[in-house]
Amino acid sequence: MLNIILFGPPGSGKGTQSKKIIEKFGLIQISTGDLLRNEVMLKTELGLKARELMMTGKLVPDEIVIGMIDNKIRENPGCAGFVFDGFPRNIKQAQILDELFATRKLNIDFVISLIVNEEELIKRILQRGKEQNRFDDQNELIVKNRVKLYFSETKIVSDYYQKQDKFYSLNGENIIDEIFTDICKVIQK
Repeated sequence: MLNIILFGPPGSGKGTQSKKIIEKFGLIQISTGDLLRNEVMLKTELGLKARELMMTGKLVPDEIVIGMIDNKIRENPGCAGFVFDGFPRNIKQAQILDELFATRKLNIDFVISLIVNEEELIKRILQRGKEQNRFDDQNELIVKNRVKLYFSETKIVSDYYQKQDKFYSLNGENIIDEIFTDICKVIQK
């Protein structure tokens, strides 16, 4: 089983690269953003709570996110592995994910970080908001807050995985296919 975390700020290309990894390696994507947006679209109780937080650029509580991830893993026994997109976002989530994987006798093989400068991120996210009509990507103030939150809170997760010797940084500003080639080189090591 191959388990990969694609790490990086919103707009760094995690979703795009996840799709390419899924196609090539037959993995299942776990995108917390997609899971949450689906709950919002379905107007579930979770979705209504999540939407309120997402509209201000805040992170959804760990217990909600972990529960959704655990459900997704249980729904796919015997799969080739998972690609995590947008998770974990803090040290606590990384530790809980490790514990969850340990109980299932799984482990994270690679954490691949896509590095993109802040100005480019904001431009990409706002463009994505227009093209995909994503409510959480259309307000510049909210977008800037999400990017700022990533750099102030989430980026430290990279240290956690560097200590485990699983962390790889790649230039997320390259052409999409070049980034994917770099990702494949890491996976095939």
